[in-house]
Amino acid sequence: MRGLSEFWSDLFEKFGLMILGLAVFAAVVGLILFLADRAPKKGRDVWQLLAFVAPALLLLLVGLIYPAARTATLAFFDRTGREFVGLDNFVWMFTQPDILLVIGNTLIWVALVPTLSTVIGLAYAIFIDKSKGEKVLKSLVFMPMAISFVGAGIIWRFMYEYRQEGFSEQIGLLNQILVWLGQEPQQFLVDAPANTFFLIIVMVWIQTGFAMVLLSAAIKGVPVEIIEAARLDGANAWQQFRNVTLPGIRGTLVVVITTISIATLKVFDIVRAMTGGQYDTSVVANEMYTQAFNRGEQGYGSALALILFLMVLPIVVYNVRVMRQQKEIR
Repeated sequence: MRGLSEFWSDLFEKFGLMILGLAVFAAVVGLILFLADRAPKKGRDVWQLLAFVAPALLLLLVGLIYPAARTATLAFFDRTGREFVGLDNFVWMFTQPDILLVIGNTLIWVALVPTLSTVIGLAYAIFIDKSKGEKVLKSLVFMPMAISFVGAGIIWRFMYEYRQEGFSEQIGLLNQILVWLGQEPQQFLVDAPANTFFLIIVMVWIQTGFAMVLLSAAIKGVPVEIIEAARLDGANAWQQFRNVTLPGIRGTLVVVITTISIATLKVFDIVRAMTGGQYDTSVVANEMYTQAFNRGEQGYGSALALILFLMVLPIVVYNVRVMRQQKEIR
């Protein structure tokens, strides 16, 4: 009997929370259906809409809006969150050489990653368009998108792995190639500022597939008749691309660049997994985590989070404006 009771106890510990969650979910769905069915006939559609949207709005409020407002408030308080310090946290941010370096690294990331990912993805989409084995070639480039940022960071950390000079075999592929070529192995992730660019390569490797897929679909959506007309008028391949294809995919280009820019501004996993922000490689998101959770400086961490939000906001606004313009044109 004791063994049986221990078995049920262990089973409840493992699956009890899951069962409880399913029960709560079923209860909420049942309550929503009950209220929607009992809603007054006058304005029933509105009441039903509110009944189904209310749980999502509640989760949005608890999981996103409140934490954002709380973080914005803590940015003006000290590390304990009790004493109001005004703009002191922001003064600290823009007067500390280490934090200025962090902001500079973030700007380098957001300048290079969207540009390189979009250019490489666009070039690849154009060159393999309607070629033999197009689906396979696209899958190979898109495959890194299926890997998490942490997983990609670990993979590339092995690629960059360094062993001291004198070892006949290197663990890292790149250093092994250098040894085969008679060169000295390099500490790719230690030597600044080049190490930041080696981290950027990882993000470009991931995001190029995303850019390629969207831009390839947009290129296929450009009317063939316009391209044929340009060719008959004597336009060469570059002129066709610049004057016909590029304007036709402008909306998609904006979406790709802005989406990758937002993801790049928030990059955390790659830096954390590969260097931990050491060797002058930290970015705003990583420094925010370090200050708030590792050092207990809630004010500094919240100030960095607020600055990160302000850096993302203009990109989002621009994206929305372009999408509205495209919608009006259609």
